[in-house]
Amino acid sequence: MKARLLLLAVLVLPVTGDAAVSAQDAAFFDAKVRPLLAQRCFECHSHDKKIKGGLALDSRSGWEKGGDTGPAIVPGNPDESLLIKAIGHLDKDLAMPPKKKLSDEEIATLSEWVKMGAPDPREIVAKIGGMTPAEAKAWWAFQPLPAPSAAPPTPSQIDDFIGARLHQAGLTSAPRADPRTLLRRVTFDLTGLPPTPEEVAAFLADDSPDAFSRVVERLLASPRYGERWARHWLDVVRYTDSLDTRGFGGEGDVAEAWRYRDWVTRSFNADLPYDQFIQQQVAGDLLLKQPGTPFDAGKLIATGMYAIGNWGNGDADKEKAHTDIVDDQIDVTGRAFLGLTLACARCHDHKFDPITNADYYGLAGFFFSSHILDQFAPKTAGEKIMRIPILSPEEQERRRAAMQQRIAAIDKALAEDPTDITALEKERVRVSAETKTFPACHGLQEGGIPKTAYEGFHDARIHVRGRYDRLGDTIPRRFPVILAGEKQTPIQEGSGRLELARWLSSPRNPLTARVMVNRIWQHHFGEGLARTPNNFGRLGIAPTHPELLDWLAAEFIRSGWSIKAMHRLIVNSATYQQADTSATAASDPDNLLFGRQNRRRLEAESLRDAMLFASGSLDLKDGGPSVRDLSAPRRTLYISTIRADRATYQMLFDAADPTAIVEKRIESTVAPQALWLLNHPLVLAQARALATRALATRARGTASADTDRVRWLYETLYSRPPAPQELALGERAVSAGDDTAWEAYCQVLLCANEFIYLD
Repeated sequence: MKARLLLLAVLVLPVTGDAAVSAQDAAFFDAKVRPLLAQRCFECHSHDKKIKGGLALDSRSGWEKGGDTGPAIVPGNPDESLLIKAIGHLDKDLAMPPKKKLSDEEIATLSEWVKMGAPDPREIVAKIGGMTPAEAKAWWAFQPLPAPSAAPPTPSQIDDFIGARLHQAGLTSAPRADPRTLLRRVTFDLTGLPPTPEEVAAFLADDSPDAFSRVVERLLASPRYGERWARHWLDVVRYTDSLDTRGFGGEGDVAEAWRYRDWVTRSFNADLPYDQFIQQQVAGDLLLKQPGTPFDAGKLIATGMYAIGNWGNGDADKEKAHTDIVDDQIDVTGRAFLGLTLACARCHDHKFDPITNADYYGLAGFFFSSHILDQFAPKTAGEKIMRIPILSPEEQERRRAAMQQRIAAIDKALAEDPTDITALEKERVRVSAETKTFPACHGLQEGGIPKTAYEGFHDARIHVRGRYDRLGDTIPRRFPVILAGEKQTPIQEGSGRLELARWLSSPRNPLTARVMVNRIWQHHFGEGLARTPNNFGRLGIAPTHPELLDWLAAEFIRSGWSIKAMHRLIVNSATYQQADTSATAASDPDNLLFGRQNRRRLEAESLRDAMLFASGSLDLKDGGPSVRDLSAPRRTLYISTIRADRATYQMLFDAADPTAIVEKRIESTVAPQALWLLNHPLVLAQARALATRALATRARGTASADTDRVRWLYETLYSRPPAPQELALGERAVSAGDDTAWEAYCQVLLCANEFIYLD
């Protein structure tokens, strides 16, 4: 019955029937009981403050339901009422208030009230989590999306939405950015790298109306695009290449996590529809089991999102570790796909959003019925993340047969000629090992973790106050009621993750498309239309342009969930192409109305990659295991991220924290950053390589070689020619003519704000 009450749409009703209160009793309550509760009890037992022990005293329904120890009041019987026992400090473990006992007069007042039958004229206000039904029904993020317009979308429609708000505020948008600035901006935005001088020259020479659009198409077709936008997604799913330096690449590490990173990169490059992107991460293993589906290792690899979680591998309490794994998986599902903090309902109903404790355990059943471990290790050991072969069953069998043939041939050779026994035995051991170690990934598989209470498929029981040793009602596997309704199709077989994946990616889900288009907008402007991308609930910030967000979400679905289509729509708009300065800076300092473009600092990856690119050192090989050496010329995407290592280049320059589900990176300016740019061997090496490239530049026309070299450096690093005073200053800086002068000058240019910031 309790579970059913949690599922019901909640009502706000006046007290009636047996709970009716006479005028005389209501007057007594209002004069004596209500102020006493407010003054002495609400600090710890009200929805506006906190609810300790699960007991709320700010409504009749609160004390009727009671807390962790049961109903607080037995109307008419103060001797049996826990509330009266607690305020009398008759039980030290149940003494309230704990610091200062109520006066005898106050205790007498509450005892008399309970003896009267506890008349309480307050309305019975039951809630869905932290909202009343009316609030939840009206909440902006839960509204159905509008139908897309009949005509295909155009970038100018974005400008209409933005322009309307600016007009209401009496403001105008900024002028278009100059072509060099615009090309540098869009090239970094879509690839994470700067344009070459040749690309700048070609763009400036192209005066056709679609010149910019064709640049966008070229950038979207580049393999560099997927590397750039994969990193944005990896921020959200707490990606790491390793858990700890001490066990890097070992059995207890996520040594195969790079396969998930490469899958994300390939997915963005291929413009995998976002609904499929979700489905493959949540239930890729189950999609492979659908009739007629050819084997695709990527679908197994995609579920690696759930295997790289941050749940404290090594906890001796294995039952707690199990619940922490599931909590991490619910948390990343909620925040990444729905923009909801579902994990806040682990111990109790959500305090702010319409998510109940039962909703949480309805979702928990999907993940308790799945596993990322073959089994738990002994209490004194850390866990070994499961490795899933990424070869088809047929290919695995073929390889096993081939290896058995090789072993048989070795055995035959040993029998015929034992003179070379040592070499042959070594070969036999090696081949035998290969039969057990096929290429593998980390990921999620069907069935609860073997040798636990959840082995197989199970609905989850509520963990009272989040404790696995205090179990409450069993909650059928289902989706949050506020989003999916009460009448949901029961899960008939398996974990139900495929049903979860399809529900998350349904066009009817009001959150999924909104959340993703908001993320795309955020990475083009520095801020989302809703500035809390992982939280569309009450504690989040509502969108500044809700109609625009809804229109983009609807068009996203109509495009077939194409992320590249959203890029085209956004970056071809006049709004995106604005300059970063305008008259709106004074009246709209936070640029809430998007009347100008935001100036942004290059992220850690783009800063390092741009240095390597400018110096001619960048190795554009894609994919493969991560590299720990920061001086390796690979893109920063492929430099190892280690969760427990906080003393890294990435952390210094505000890369995503791999312990967290990151919605937006912080941006700090601290002295160690400047010291790193001035002294680190990587920067010094790029300055030398850049100087070597500059010195190889030949004079053009009548200009001196040094003049052309300085011009080349400005065009390479800043996508513009130097101003006359900059040119003169550069020529003086290198007037000594030796390599040292050029290297020092190149380092100064690499450390300049203009290189590090994007206008």
